[in-house]
Amino acid sequence: MGVHRLNHAVLYVRNVERSRDFYREALGFEVITEMPKAVFLRGPDSTNDHDLGLFEIGDSAGSPTAGQSTVGLYHLAWEVDTLAELQRLSTVLTDRGSLVGASNHGTTKSLYAKDPDGLEFEIVWLIPASLLTEDDIAASGVSPLDLSAELARFGPNELGGVDISVAGPSGHLAAPTPSATR
Repeated sequence: MGVHRLNHAVLYVRNVERSRDFYREALGFEVITEMPKAVFLRGPDSTNDHDLGLFEIGDSAGSPTAGQSTVGLYHLAWEVDTLAELQRLSTVLTDRGSLVGASNHGTTKSLYAKDPDGLEFEIVWLIPASLLTEDDIAASGVSPLDLSAELARFGPNELGGVDISVAGPSGHLAAPTPSATR
């Protein structure tokens, strides 16, 4: 199966209006279609029909237990273009009490947050292929994210994911390898 990207995700939520407002206010999603107990949203700058569907199942629904006592989805990850946007979202999610973690995965820099129902999501910035080092690729574990250090290294407006998830001057996408980096 040749996957090009995630087309959309659909989540069950307790209260569709509360979740809609969270995704609109915190992440800038726009409402595309709304109906009783359901809403479809699109992320900023997306050309997709919709990126997120929310279906209400009521306030009596239990908390997510995936990974604790049941199988299920751990999180969704949305990619941002710049570290400036990652930093902005860090502030927004912290102010909302939603941010639960920030990790450096070597080639990616990630924030983790939870929505009003406790469903976790990730916001990620990918080092462009031309700036990857062998140390970045070798650092496949998880360490705390020092966003200030990453901003000093790459600058706030370096476009992330170039030649990895976003076509760059080469016109193609390729998985990074140590031999493809400088």
